[in-house]
Order: sequence, then C-alpha cells, then structure tokens
Amino acid sequence: MTPSPDPSSPSIESKQRRPAARWIWLAAGLLCVALGFVGAFVPLMPTTVFLILAAACFARSSPRLERWLLDHPRFGPTLRAWRKEKAIPRTGKIMACVGMAAGLSLFWWGAHPRWPLLLLVGGIIGACAAYVVTRPAPSKRA
Repeated sequence: MTPSPDPSSPSIESKQRRPAARWIWLAAGLLCVALGFVGAFVPLMPTTVFLILAAACFARSSPRLERWLLDHPRFGPTLRAWRKEKAIPRTGKIMACVGMAAGLSLFWWGAHPRWPLLLLVGGIIGACAAYVVTRPAPSKRA
C-alpha cells in the first residue's frame, strides 16, 4: 500500500504551475510598462498607473525589473512614494485632475451623450478625482 501524500507539501502539479505563473506576471508587467511608455507620449493616457501595476507584477516575477523601475530616475521616486505611503505628489494630482477633466470634456464634445450618461461618467470621473486628491503628499524622506 502506498502512503498518501502529505497535504502540507506542494504537489508536483503546483510546482509546475509556479513557473507558469511567474511568466504570466512577467508578461503582464512588460505589457504595463509598454502601456506606460505609450502613456508618456499620448495625451490623456496615464503613465504612472501602469508603472505601479508593472512594479507589482515584477515583484512577483522579476526582482531585477522591479528594481529597475523603482530606481528609474524619472519614475522611481513616484513609484517608491506610492509603494511606501500611498502618496501622490501635488503635480501628479494636478495633472491627473486636468487629464480627467479634459477626458470628460472630449467625451462630451465628441460623443454628445445624453444627460444621464454624461452625469454617470462625470460622477465616476469625479469619484476618481476625489480619490486622487485625498491621497497624502509624499514625505521628504520617500
């Protein structure tokens, strides 16, 4: 009679899934970096949000790429402030709110939505703006 496997030890199947999960996290991180790169040049498309997501993906797949993002001269300080304090710099708050207002304006101008839809979209954007504005500013040590 063969002994039953120990439930606390990882099975062979779960050991094989770990590398697959690591590759999925890596691919998601690279996709987020690509979207963040595009967002750096395309108006109204966010950059920092995608880089925050990329850093989280790389934390699960590639410490080297995570360190590269966190040490990046342009984006690193913002990413570290978010990771340590969930903080957004004042200029980031202003840019985010201006971008959201511009996006809502373009939606109104280009799509000509009916008032209920415009109010719904405006309410969602307003809630997002409120979230951004109520985040703390980074401390000097971040």
